Amino acid sequence: MTIKTRHAPPKAGAMMEALRGLGYSTAAALADVVDNSISAGASEVHLGFQWKDSDSRISILDDGRGMSDPELEAAMTLGVLNPLDSRAPSDLGRFGLGLKTASFSQCRSLTVASKREGREVVCLRWDLDAIASDPEGGWRLFEGAAMGSERFIEPLAGMRSGTLVLWEKMDRVVTLGSDLDHFADLADDVELRLAMIFHRLLDGHQPDFRLYINGRSVQPWDPFMTGHPAKAMESPIERRNTPSGTLEVQCHVLPHKDKLSEDEFSKAGGPEGWTSQQGFYVYRNKRLLLAGGWLGLGRGRAWNREESHRLARIRVDIPNSADADWKIDVRKSTARPPVYVRNWLTGLAANTREKARKVFAFRGSPALGPGGAPVEQAWCVEHLRSGLRYRIHLGHPSVAAVIEACGEKQDLVKAMLRVIEETVPVQRIWLDTAENKDTPRTGFDGEPNQAVIEVATVLFDDLVIRKEMTHDEARKAMLKTEPFQKYPLLIANLGRSE
Repeated sequence: MTIKTRHAPPKAGAMMEALRGLGYSTAAALADVVDNSISAGASEVHLGFQWKDSDSRISILDDGRGMSDPELEAAMTLGVLNPLDSRAPSDLGRFGLGLKTASFSQCRSLTVASKREGREVVCLRWDLDAIASDPEGGWRLFEGAAMGSERFIEPLAGMRSGTLVLWEKMDRVVTLGSDLDHFADLADDVELRLAMIFHRLLDGHQPDFRLYINGRSVQPWDPFMTGHPAKAMESPIERRNTPSGTLEVQCHVLPHKDKLSEDEFSKAGGPEGWTSQQGFYVYRNKRLLLAGGWLGLGRGRAWNREESHRLARIRVDIPNSADADWKIDVRKSTARPPVYVRNWLTGLAANTREKARKVFAFRGSPALGPGGAPVEQAWCVEHLRSGLRYRIHLGHPSVAAVIEACGEKQDLVKAMLRVIEETVPVQRIWLDTAENKDTPRTGFDGEPNQAVIEVATVLFDDLVIRKEMTHDEARKAMLKTEPFQKYPLLIANLGRSE
């Protein structure tokens, strides 16, 4: 039986325009180009943002091994590589489309010039306008830079080897109404995101890799605040062998805002802010693929990004043999864990989220007092069938002192406390917390020392006079009492002469 077939090649112009709609941001597109530089062994990558209204350009120059003419032609050809083919472990690519699709998403003219050591510079160019003007012309690659742009590839001539990528006719970058300020803001945004995407390659542990934007060195942004003394948790690295290779996972709970300087807190929020940056960080060969989010995991239903879990961040390292199982897309911007690790990751994430919630809820305060003694909490939580109820702890020293001192009026004091318990504006507190992205001020936070001393002195005097404690006993008791356990120096001076 003869099987009839037809030859149905795509129209060049239509295909090129369709590929422009993959949804790259400028930062993501540039990251894809930088990936190629890293795979080519570059030690330095220089990004240049050159403003000239509609003739503005972005260039990416690296000092990697470069390409010969046949290699350059293959790199500029769409679909020349099969994503199913095996890759070197250090290769950051997969689909063989990144350079083209990323560039076309931002510009209509893509020029790539390259130089192998000991060889001449070779240069090829895609021009979408030229293809669109001649629909029957097919897949035409132009040799050399566009007229008037030759000078932009001249830096390669003086290098031992390297590659230069040039974006021109940037209709998706410089749009109607764009000006120099918009372009400068774009460069700043790109710097923030590349600092995050390549932070593990820029942190000094990667031999001789540096990234520059307009001559300024890009400094890495570490989402895990590695080495910070106030971190609440940094788990050991856990490894699991899977059908697509070994996974590595490390869980982190970052310090509460109260433990950070204003500058540290602002920086640690990352490009998207604290709430958006929580969750999983998926890496391949130390290159960040996905920053934040819970990968569709959850107990019963998928977890959302919530303020109470904003301190939780989990690092996941996958090998590049796991791309298909993790559903890594062309843009390297989405990932979904395979079924065989979902329960494992869910368990790790649930534990990390719970620890992060406790740190967030208690504002980073220690759960124990000096010497590991438990701290008397002013409020306690009752777990009822109908939900949670918050009660004032009648055994708290300051509360107990008032009740005992009132003698026959104890019932009146207890009734007042009950009214306070039943009228706590829980919903308002929750709404204000969600809107202000922070828990309300408590524990004398922001109050001058004198205000703390005045309240502490009243309680101290009661312990000494009514409870007949020694000064030392009273100080020790107070250091085990909320919120005074946070002020050991102030408590140490109570009862001492000026």
